[in-house]
Amino acid sequence: MFQSFEVTARPEQGPPRLEALRAELEAEALAGFLVPRADAHQGEYVSARDERLAWLTGFTGSAGFCVALRDVAGVFIDGRYRTQVKAQVADVYTPVPWPDVTLAAWLKEQLPEGGRVGFDPWLHTPGQMEQAREALAGSGVELVQSPNLVDRVWPDQPAPATAPAKVHPLEFAGESHADKRARLGAALSDAGAACAVITLPDSLCWLLNIRGADIPRNPIAQGFAILHRDGAVDLFMAGIKLDDVVDHLGDGVTCHMPDAFLAALEALEGPIRLDKSTVPVIVADTIGDRVQWGDDPCALPKACKNAAEIAGSAEAHLRDGAAVVELLAWLDAQAPGSLRETQVVSQLEGFRRRDNALQDISFETIAGTGPNGAIMHYRVTDVTDATLQDGHLIVLDSGGQYLDGTTDITRTIAIGTPPDEARTAFTRVLMGMIAMSRLIWPKGLAGRDIEAIGRAPLWYAHQDFDHGLGHGVGAYLSVHEGPQRLARTSHVPFQPGMILSNEPGYYREGAFGIRIENLLVVEKAPPPEGGDAHREMLKWRTLTYAPVDRNLIVPDMLDAASRDWLNAYHAETLELIGPRVSDTAHAWLVEACRPL
Repeated sequence: MFQSFEVTARPEQGPPRLEALRAELEAEALAGFLVPRADAHQGEYVSARDERLAWLTGFTGSAGFCVALRDVAGVFIDGRYRTQVKAQVADVYTPVPWPDVTLAAWLKEQLPEGGRVGFDPWLHTPGQMEQAREALAGSGVELVQSPNLVDRVWPDQPAPATAPAKVHPLEFAGESHADKRARLGAALSDAGAACAVITLPDSLCWLLNIRGADIPRNPIAQGFAILHRDGAVDLFMAGIKLDDVVDHLGDGVTCHMPDAFLAALEALEGPIRLDKSTVPVIVADTIGDRVQWGDDPCALPKACKNAAEIAGSAEAHLRDGAAVVELLAWLDAQAPGSLRETQVVSQLEGFRRRDNALQDISFETIAGTGPNGAIMHYRVTDVTDATLQDGHLIVLDSGGQYLDGTTDITRTIAIGTPPDEARTAFTRVLMGMIAMSRLIWPKGLAGRDIEAIGRAPLWYAHQDFDHGLGHGVGAYLSVHEGPQRLARTSHVPFQPGMILSNEPGYYREGAFGIRIENLLVVEKAPPPEGGDAHREMLKWRTLTYAPVDRNLIVPDMLDAASRDWLNAYHAETLELIGPRVSDTAHAWLVEACRPL
């Protein structure tokens, strides 16, 4: 079982918690303190113990931070959360649109006379601090290391996660951890490094072919590792987690308790590879002048899935697609006004749990109808639970963690008769999704080079959305995985084996939301039929199969190529998913996949 605790602050709890934190600022003679949504491992996901941002402010988004000063407290959120934050934080907190407004710019405006702002060196990376300090140069604002002041005022802070780790079988991993360690160790040696420090939990779990349950919805075990050039690994993880994996790890992995980590770093001989975007400041400080800056050695190999991982992911998506089709057929049979969002969530999770390979859902299911659908990462609660009414859309974004793969799919469904403006916007989103799915591009391009293709149909209508077009996805690991992304900020070239989401959307605050998402895997593109390949090209292969809601499509808006792609996709969906569903769902699927 995954360890799961709900860590939130009701709006009325925000003021006293902020007041307690400010008392600690006074005691430490600090002008402010940084509160990130981060832990010592610097992954995207944190355990309940590290949900300091949510406990202090009430904001539960997956990215953001708070800067608490003596007289103002800013909650920095990106475009995905600018609607959500308004409903979650008390008026003692000021939402700050980030990265439009940077940390340094805001601090200089709020502290014109300067001041010392504290930060926990376990919870920030050298890259973050370098950037902020450079931007603050000459301002009189100083970022200084500090004890964690939130921990001081959080009386019932959960204990560290201690869920047992388990072996990830070779049939799903596709490569032994001994071979991975040897391969990556040799690459370190070729680069002149003696070793590399690994703090990202998904990197550590991928390298050692283990999984865990320290983070809800993410099968990871938290720890630290040192990978040496000879392939040996020093693993720093609580002993209580390791009982079931000691024999699997073998002689090439030496286990230590986490409190021995910093002393082990001090004893290392350099050069020591560190990734300044994924290690804590305290690690870099401990290494000092022995550092060799570079990428996490696991990041790119982990992103480029091997044949076993791709095959497992493809099979997991077919079983997952069957569960989604069962839900869509059931939903279509319900009368408008007869369901609430929570009922849809429960029903979908019930269909998924019929699969014995399911370990958990891959994130909290998003089921937002009407105005709730415009909240990009909406999570239904007892307070917000809305009725699916005639004319509403519902955005249903969900996924599963299966032993053989991780899934993530979004479908937007019309309830009753949708408004025309929603249908035209939906069709533009669909056009962008299809355009990206059909794309063939030269090897060497990155997300920044091709992401606009999925947005262009919306741009022509002066519309857009405030999230990336797609993210990397793990192989029974985190549903968000780097380093590749379909985003204008991503410089990592695509390589065969990478799995990414393709999820354009459109959100009209107070009215409706739209998102359509499939997962795709990068493959080499064969030469055109009857032609020659003048350069190496790449293409996508779709992994996700579930119909797109015909009731929301304006067929005349689709060009012939887009229509042909959608009809072929629906035909393949019927062929692959049809044999896996009930008779009732199959009858519904036949109609849902009828050609346009």
